[in-house]
Amino acid sequence: MRVNGAEEKLDVEPWVSLADLLRDRLGLTGVKKGCDQGACGACTVLADGTRINSCLALAVQYDGKEITTIEGVTPHPLQEAFVRHDGLQCGYCTPGQICSAIGMLAEHAATGAAPAALDETEIRERMSGNLCRCGAYNGIVDAIKDVTR
Repeated sequence: MRVNGAEEKLDVEPWVSLADLLRDRLGLTGVKKGCDQGACGACTVLADGTRINSCLALAVQYDGKEITTIEGVTPHPLQEAFVRHDGLQCGYCTPGQICSAIGMLAEHAATGAAPAALDETEIRERMSGNLCRCGAYNGIVDAIKDVTR
């Protein structure tokens, strides 16, 4: 698989999750393991541009795919917007939130709608798979709205 633009050839047992592979074998600690059940979204990465919960994905399923973690999108306008709009507090969920927002904006763009057409309600609904224990949702939504202008 390709990870953040680099070809990676790994021997992987069939039971290893993509999150464990990225964190433990490749040292990409931006991938966070929150609930380890796919409920919080802290482990969100992009697989061929589509957001996925890497804790629920078996690494072997992604052979031949392009995996992008937060380390692979740096710098990104969303990161600056998160800081500008105080979209992070402890920062634990931030990598997954940003990867999810990047994927969400790509999903929205694929509909043919203008980025500015995303209103606050739709952003909240589309980002509902990512939880923030600090409650920085207002800043996260403001950051996403900022980059759609």
